[in-house]
Amino acid sequence: MTIRTILVDDEKLAIQGLMLRLQAFPDVEIIDTCSNGREAIRKIKTEKPDLVFLDIQMPGFDGFSVVKGVMEIEPPLIVFVTAYQEHAVRAFEANAVNYLMKPVDEDKLADTLERVRVRLAEKRSAEEAEKLKSVLAEVAPDAMDAMPDEGEPAAARYEKLINIKDKGQIFRVDVDSIERIEAAGDYMVIYTADNSLILRETMKDLERRLDPRVFQRVHRSWIVNLNNVRQVKPHTNGECFLVLESGADVKVSRSYRDVVARFVH
Repeated sequence: MTIRTILVDDEKLAIQGLMLRLQAFPDVEIIDTCSNGREAIRKIKTEKPDLVFLDIQMPGFDGFSVVKGVMEIEPPLIVFVTAYQEHAVRAFEANAVNYLMKPVDEDKLADTLERVRVRLAEKRSAEEAEKLKSVLAEVAPDAMDAMPDEGEPAAARYEKLINIKDKGQIFRVDVDSIERIEAAGDYMVIYTADNSLILRETMKDLERRLDPRVFQRVHRSWIVNLNNVRQVKPHTNGECFLVLESGADVKVSRSYRDVVARFVH
């Protein structure tokens, strides 16, 4: 899989530095470079790249304006490149794959490209599934009618109540009341608005029981109920904190930063 890529930056040295670092990744094909936002919008619409590395601070059309300018087409994946930490939240709001601080760190670049590969694979799998459905609808409409509704089995898989044996008692906890979950070895600490309970179960097993549209892992030790997030606070090194309804702070590690883009509005 070749990742067709455009680089956008008004600084020639920044583009050259990024091109040099990207040479280490044979699946990245740089198809064009742009020095300003207007040119970037035109090239993205014409070339339809898979990925764009996009500088935020540019004269005239900045990086966020470029994203708005290509919304009428199916936009490419965006990685923002910036010298300013305060742009982090807006980058998440724009549903960027990631944002990289200048000068670009090689390890962070490798991590970002791995996320890009995952996103592209998911996108292409979804496209193939839609093509298959279209073919089935034409050649075997009866088979399509017999297919189960996608929403019902998924909803049925996830728990509504969790039984927790703690301190000699069994508590039936409504999953919607759970604010956050903390891993402590083979135990989970389940936090609700007015209680904390110990569940003997691994994080991996518990994740399978919870609806991922609501409960997302944001750190190797934390799962949060996204409905309880009220604020995102940027932190150092590309990390950030989620402030929950109770006032609790939960750190989002760099490995899970793209989770924030799914629910920040």
